[in-house]
Amino acid sequence: MKSSSTKSHPPWLPVPFFLVFCLHVIATAESSRVAASAGAFRRKLDDIAGSIDIDCGLPTGATYTDPITEIPYIADDAYITTGVNSEISSIHISDDLPVPLRTLRSFPEGDRNCYSMRPPEGRDKIYLIRATFLYGNYDDNDRLPEFDVFVGVNRWASLRFDNASHVVNKEIIHVPPLDHIYICLVNTGLGTPFISALEVRHFHNSTYTSVSGAPLVLYERLDFGSATGEIIRYNDDAYDRMWYPYNCYSCGTINTTLTIDSVNRTDFNLPSKVMKTATRPTDENKPLSFELNTREATLDFYIYMHFAELEALQEGESRVFDISLNGIVLRRNVVPIYLHSTTITSPQSVRGSKLNFLLSKSMNSTHPPILNALEVFVIRPFWQSPTDQADVDAIEDIKSTYGVQKGWQGDPCAPIHPWNGLNCSNNGYRPYRIISLNLSSSGLTGQIPISLSNLHMLEHLDLSNNSISGEVPLFLSELPSLRTLNLGGNQLSGPVPSSFIEKSNNGSLILSLHGNPKLCTQSPCKKKKSSIFVPVIATIVPLFVITLAFLILWKYKRSTKGKRIGKSHGALGSGMKLESREFTYQEIIRITDNFRTIIGKGGFGVVYHGHLDDGTRTEVAIKLLSPSATHGSIQFQTEAQLLTRIHHKNLASFVGYCNDGTNVAILYEYMAGGDLEKYISVLDCSRRVLSWKERLQIALDAAQGLEYLHIGCKPPIVHRDVKTSNILLNDKMQAKIADFGLSKLFPVESQSYLSTRVVGTVGYLDPEYYTSNRLTEKSDVYSFGIVLLQLITGRPAIIVGHNENTHIGNWARPLIAKGDLRNLVDPRLLGNFDTNSAWKLLEVSISCIRSISIQRPMMNHVVSELKECLDAEVANEESARVNEDGEVEEEFNNDSFAMSSSTKGVELEQGPEAR
Repeated sequence: MKSSSTKSHPPWLPVPFFLVFCLHVIATAESSRVAASAGAFRRKLDDIAGSIDIDCGLPTGATYTDPITEIPYIADDAYITTGVNSEISSIHISDDLPVPLRTLRSFPEGDRNCYSMRPPEGRDKIYLIRATFLYGNYDDNDRLPEFDVFVGVNRWASLRFDNASHVVNKEIIHVPPLDHIYICLVNTGLGTPFISALEVRHFHNSTYTSVSGAPLVLYERLDFGSATGEIIRYNDDAYDRMWYPYNCYSCGTINTTLTIDSVNRTDFNLPSKVMKTATRPTDENKPLSFELNTREATLDFYIYMHFAELEALQEGESRVFDISLNGIVLRRNVVPIYLHSTTITSPQSVRGSKLNFLLSKSMNSTHPPILNALEVFVIRPFWQSPTDQADVDAIEDIKSTYGVQKGWQGDPCAPIHPWNGLNCSNNGYRPYRIISLNLSSSGLTGQIPISLSNLHMLEHLDLSNNSISGEVPLFLSELPSLRTLNLGGNQLSGPVPSSFIEKSNNGSLILSLHGNPKLCTQSPCKKKKSSIFVPVIATIVPLFVITLAFLILWKYKRSTKGKRIGKSHGALGSGMKLESREFTYQEIIRITDNFRTIIGKGGFGVVYHGHLDDGTRTEVAIKLLSPSATHGSIQFQTEAQLLTRIHHKNLASFVGYCNDGTNVAILYEYMAGGDLEKYISVLDCSRRVLSWKERLQIALDAAQGLEYLHIGCKPPIVHRDVKTSNILLNDKMQAKIADFGLSKLFPVESQSYLSTRVVGTVGYLDPEYYTSNRLTEKSDVYSFGIVLLQLITGRPAIIVGHNENTHIGNWARPLIAKGDLRNLVDPRLLGNFDTNSAWKLLEVSISCIRSISIQRPMMNHVVSELKECLDAEVANEESARVNEDGEVEEEFNNDSFAMSSSTKGVELEQGPEAR
């Protein structure tokens, strides 16, 4: 069996899974793959980020650790929804065949099938992308297929195989212009496309860039002077580059046992194992020469040559040489540095069916030239720009909202053809724009999404013959290019905005609204004529209402007997009214005393303090939407809708809202303690230090709020923005989850995940959700794990340093591995905590932030573990109060968390409760 990039190489080895974990942080990116094993902690997390390692064809949700590299691999079902999983034929499986090559995903249907990956580093960063293919006669047809592979909308490579055991590696260094990286397999009519493995690596610097900035396709990566003949890759190479052994004719070798770049790493971060060997001419008086036969005279090649001096030259000795390629001098007087790597690149691209390298000894040199390693790339310009990012975001949101299952994968407009139901503009090499969307008879339900308003070039929209409800939104009439709108055959209701009628009358818009019996197309809308039943109904309805009112009043009196009338709904204890209500803007002005006191700010607007003017003077917090908040209105609507249906003692309560068309506000119960973020910073001395027991109780409170959202709500709700600033504390330091503007409700309770655009906060965002757009309750679990780490350490989610920023997980892991609890726990506690409780809480937090979501616990399990932590701390305090006579000392404490054991037991046994 042989392996190749563009030609044969030794067998493919499995790709490592670099476990680094967060996302694009302000200056230095962290990784998205967090290891659960101690071995993973030993990896150099600062060497690589944004790693995605996929074993294509694994069963849904499956993971495993490669026995050779101890790297976790994941299935590809989070990145693609089409295709068929298969195993290669048993006759092609041997003991030395890497596990990732034993399965594959094939695509017998569709002209193009695309993997969608979202690396944490985002767009405009340098990525190494590698795709691996082994046919292995998986389909028993013994027929070698041929097909194309695209990166986004541009062709990357054409796949051909020498035989069924031929392993082909394709590698490209690419800077994606969009947030997603799409890898598409295109059927060219010569067999069914398939893929065995797919990896993405991120480079921190701009080392691998051509002069033009075009992508670089790997042609050769060679390790000169290799004594073992092995392929060198991770973990010898932190970036998992694959170095193939190469020894030229009439060349000798030179090596050292010392480490190269042991003091300072270069930007290329070359593996010492590669650089500690080199080749030199057998005759020291002759040049070092070798030739690569490309057979492609029209291709542009880019060269990287790597050197390191391996001999400790004595005084008067020197190694100086010139480098020529195809007769053109690339560099003169090259002097390798002892045990330190140097890289020389070609100043411009080189063409030729053969690449002739000549390294010539200088006149004053006492030693011959050497070469340690060589990389040759083909410059592959990507001329076609992808679809406009705003259009991509809009259509992806529409896809998520309606759950479209039409094989919508990859770029909406290319390659080959657009998504089913879409038409796109052809702007030459400029970005595609979506100009037509046809979702007729697609089984759509719900309202028309506002994301349609972002398709500014849309000319034709057809949503007919579905079950769409709600009103005809005004924003559709504001689409500047819309010429045809068909909303017929739905369940729309209410008046049609006059702007639609005007455009239809003047011929600028072809409008179809037939088949919506509840839709009013006249202005003003006419009421239906009274019928013979009206007098009867007019008599029955008042009697029914009166009877119902008596029943409600009787039931209310029974339920409130013995209770204070002003007690809030669901034992919130804040004196709030039983029912939320609508407030006018003038009332908001009075409640806030003309917006006198600001208690918070955000991207949505400002939060003000106020008092209800209903005689109770109940304190409230009023979140007022800023007119400049572009997406705030949608989030406000989402938050208001959710708050009316969720009720729990650990969720911030909803008092009411204001929406007069111009001013939008939401009123909450006032949380006098502020948000948790203000209490946990080791650098903030302005607030009192939370005790260890307080931290545990706050953690438990917040966990119970999330447990209710995930388990107590039917269907479940994912918060999507769990962080310390969204955990509020009341005057008794009880914690409550707040800010539900980004929350997502699962439309069907049985759904295991939602495919939706990524939102959240840097440092808390689940890396799996970020890379796959696959949202589950475990995304909240990850964010909550970061909150737990902050409660333990007193550190922010992103720790700002002098030279780089560090994610709290990366900061904590080395200390955890060493068992250094002293330097882990917030120093302001001065050691006043139970060690067993602290380790237990650390274990819970680490289990929550595992990179693979299925390895994280459910929130009900987290709640159970946190109760044990709190029990351990309480037991520790009680034992500390026992005096020398064995009696329990009486303690008077104003601490709101000091409670009798019986009261505490009742409190802790409460699960998610709906009211």
